[in-house]
Amino acid sequence: MLIQYLIYSFFIAITLAEKGLKYTQYGDIRKFYACNLQISASVTYCNKQTNFTCLCTNENALATYAGCLAYQHRNSTKATNTLVEYCQTRGKVALPENWFGDSYDYFLDHAKSASEIPGFNKSEVIDVPLRFDEEKMSLYQAGYDGYYLNLDNSLYYGSAILGYWLLIMLISAVGNWSKVMFPGMVKKMTSGPVNIWRKYISMPATFHKKKTEHQSFLKFFGFMIPSRYETIVIFLFYVLTIIVNAINMGYVEGNPVKRVKTRALLEKVGDRTGIIATIMTPLVFLFAGRNNFLQWLTGCSYATFITYHRHIARVMFCLVVIHAATYTKLLNFYADEMKLTYMIWGTIATIAGGIMLVQGMLYFRRNSYEIFLLIHIIMASLYVAGTWIHVDELGYVWFVYPAVAVWGLDRLVRIGRLISFGFPKAKVSLLDNDTIRVVIPKPKYWYAVPGGHAFIHFLKPTYFWQSHPFTYVDSPDQSHIVVYCKVKGGITHSLYKMLTKAPGQTTTIRVGVEGPYGESTAAKYADSAVFIAGGNGIPGIYSEIFDIARHVSSETNKSLRLIWVTRDEKSVEWFADELEALKGSCIQTTIYITRPTISNDSDKVEKVDSGSSGSSSSSIKSRLAHVEFKNGRPDMSQIVVNEIRDSPGSVGFVTCGHPVMVDEVRYYACQNINNPENKRVDLYEQLQVWS
Repeated sequence: MLIQYLIYSFFIAITLAEKGLKYTQYGDIRKFYACNLQISASVTYCNKQTNFTCLCTNENALATYAGCLAYQHRNSTKATNTLVEYCQTRGKVALPENWFGDSYDYFLDHAKSASEIPGFNKSEVIDVPLRFDEEKMSLYQAGYDGYYLNLDNSLYYGSAILGYWLLIMLISAVGNWSKVMFPGMVKKMTSGPVNIWRKYISMPATFHKKKTEHQSFLKFFGFMIPSRYETIVIFLFYVLTIIVNAINMGYVEGNPVKRVKTRALLEKVGDRTGIIATIMTPLVFLFAGRNNFLQWLTGCSYATFITYHRHIARVMFCLVVIHAATYTKLLNFYADEMKLTYMIWGTIATIAGGIMLVQGMLYFRRNSYEIFLLIHIIMASLYVAGTWIHVDELGYVWFVYPAVAVWGLDRLVRIGRLISFGFPKAKVSLLDNDTIRVVIPKPKYWYAVPGGHAFIHFLKPTYFWQSHPFTYVDSPDQSHIVVYCKVKGGITHSLYKMLTKAPGQTTTIRVGVEGPYGESTAAKYADSAVFIAGGNGIPGIYSEIFDIARHVSSETNKSLRLIWVTRDEKSVEWFADELEALKGSCIQTTIYITRPTISNDSDKVEKVDSGSSGSSSSSIKSRLAHVEFKNGRPDMSQIVVNEIRDSPGSVGFVTCGHPVMVDEVRYYACQNINNPENKRVDLYEQLQVWS
């Protein structure tokens, strides 16, 4: 993590070296610009048209400005004040407060059209106010509207996209917090429209069962399918983005401001896409942060925000590419233009964005996560620095400030979490089933969120800077947190190799803990809470149901069920201490052994007699006599149906484990939303997909 902070500091220092200008909303300023251009192109009052000292002291010139601005009531305060500012800053002339009224009266009394002035020549100085043709004035105004109104619209349309995501956050917050604040009311919400929404929109996978299961396409193009609700949200975001980048893109024929139609349209497209992409930048960084305050406000999971982050980032990059392509065409690869600082950094930002898009593919994230993360951090830093410098003088750097602020605050909070936890020595052990147990002393004030997770740094020279998310359980005396890591690739494999050489396959390692993150689910408010874990998904599931059991009154009729699907008896042993702590609790626990050490005549699930397996199996079952053991794979369809039928009321399913199992639980829970007993059925997915 230290490397990350050094990179951030370096590139933020680069960007802070630039002094940003505030963006401009043109509004009625366009009206002044239209008159100013028409006057400079049509009549001469001073030897130089840019001589505002002369123009601002010439009563005929001021009268012509007044007459032009009076057309179609363009003489708004902002428009007339713009001329006052021009005279003050460019001509060092202070116009009187009533300049417009006096000048317009003079215009009405003395103005003439070009045809009324003998021998009129626009390049020769005249001494009367000029009255313009109304059709020409409309064309000049339309020409300026086409350019400057597009800049204003781009701000509004970019704000519309921010507003869209604000609406999505509000909907999510209402849906999630209502289960916490009004659990009794939510339990009763089983009417037709509510069930239709939940069964077909908010709860199911987009297609049939597959949501958490990794999908493959041509080997290298792997992807995850969001939930159906997330898919709809993302689809509408794409539609909105297309709409706001397509509307109001017309061209006024005979435009005296932008005479070449192709250039005018390219300019519009380039400006629109560039501005909207810049406005979207803070969203990309906010949604990717671990300390995203919207997670706390909405109750959405980190996995949901990461899903949105990826799609917003892809759309933003596509807009940047279109912006770059249109201006490349406009500039015709002019070498002189490309030497300018803002163009160089804009190009760097675009290239950095492209690299992030490619190396952010699921294939690279899954196979080389640490390399992916390091490259992603460097490229993101370059993207921010490049964008900042590119838009600095254009006035849009103010939309980059929030992105840097969010990014920097996230890192500061992460450092604060690490320091507040301290850097204790953890006992690290290799268990029989390729699982690593990490026992970490924790400060007394550190609250282990039930079902939450923390990012662990193993402080060894070769990987101290890496942090990985793990779910945990509290020790019985709440003085330690215990983390179980399945040996895979990366850091867990490095730990595995080290532990195989250690005496007793146990050692101590100083660690840093960043957390806790996540929240417990609203399943605790249901009349029946069913927690289903698969393999190494048990710690978070166990942590949450155990916490519920500790706070349940002995007189309550709440039902708590823990179901764990694991490979063999050895896979139970590493978690035996935690399971033993359930003895005497109100939790009904069932463990399914998918590869039992005894042979069966069929694949049917059957209860195993404690004396029918080998000594190891017999020993663990004797120790966990309060736990029901079954052989074979569970029928999730039947489990869901049975739990709903036997529940005293509403049912909340919480699941974490192999993606296929998690998807099955989701599918069958959705299928049983319309159950014969009309009981409320909810699903909470604890499986977090970070890569």
